[in-house]
Amino acid sequence: MPAWETPPTQDLGGGVWSITVPIPDNPLRYTLVYLLESDRGPVLVDTGWDDPSGRTALAEGLAAAGFSLADVHGVLITHHHPDHHGLSAHVREQSGAWIAMHGVEAGIVRALHDTPSSRWIGRMSRSIRTAGVPQEHLDGLSAFGSAGAPLATTLPDRELVHGESAGVPGRDLRVLWTPGHTPGHVCLYLNEDGHPSRLLSGDHLLPTISPVVSLYPENPDDDPAEPVSDLVRGDPLGDFLDSLERIAALAPEEILPAHQYRFTDTAGRIRELLDHHVVRLADLYTQLKQEPLTLWQAAQQMHWNRPWAELSFVSRHLALSEAAAHVRRLVKTDLAEELADTDPVLFRAL
Repeated sequence: MPAWETPPTQDLGGGVWSITVPIPDNPLRYTLVYLLESDRGPVLVDTGWDDPSGRTALAEGLAAAGFSLADVHGVLITHHHPDHHGLSAHVREQSGAWIAMHGVEAGIVRALHDTPSSRWIGRMSRSIRTAGVPQEHLDGLSAFGSAGAPLATTLPDRELVHGESAGVPGRDLRVLWTPGHTPGHVCLYLNEDGHPSRLLSGDHLLPTISPVVSLYPENPDDDPAEPVSDLVRGDPLGDFLDSLERIAALAPEEILPAHQYRFTDTAGRIRELLDHHVVRLADLYTQLKQEPLTLWQAAQQMHWNRPWAELSFVSRHLALSEAAAHVRRLVKTDLAEELADTDPVLFRAL
């Protein structure tokens, strides 16, 4: 099937199905929701983006697999982003299904649930002022929050615990905590007799895309009211790289990602991602060696899929948050430092 075509609902064998749920106006185009048959009815891994087309696609995908929304027994969420967790409330309303996610991710969802999106983004705006962000970007962030950012705030009923069963009746499905893309991201490892070992990888491991590893706004160790220069706590990029190493050691035979398509060369893809970030860190270190930079300047110096001038507002914001994660990694590994008493805050290589 050509890469640009949208895949249909597919029977992947062994009681596993993939259902394509569209993401409106997004280059990713769709989320692959996985259906696991179980002794108590189907269990979904992620649910997709909540809009009329997404609801229709999910219902039609379930029907193609021989089920209805009312049959769904449970929902396992890899992470809280709206293209993964968006339809969870709808599924629970239609079926009474339980919803489960990692405890760290549940803490993020509770914070989002209790804070209006405009206030959350306002706090984010205040927190990044010391990054050297121009006023027009801050103004755009405020407008984005006022318009209602698409936050997935459905609270879970159960907690997924690293190394333990995911709770799918009659299935050997284990939880793997893989922080990086989000602090509470999980992958799910399915290892049953008669079938290749499979990793339902969410956004942690994709066939050609390097997932965004962001410092903001959702790291639970970071108070959004604190300046971005406080680099003594979390290390999301370090967490992501460590998580990749753990998956490499597990060596699943097939990867079932949430976007694009499934693949088998786990070791090769992980090696590509590790090398990718080694190069990005080295390039950033070289830039910081030449002159001190703010986080905004660091983001502009890094290589993206398009020139900086062509990046959209959202893409620039994601670039800033990923640049912050890379700078934090350099600081945590004693390769860079924050310059004292600078506003906006500057960083230099050691």
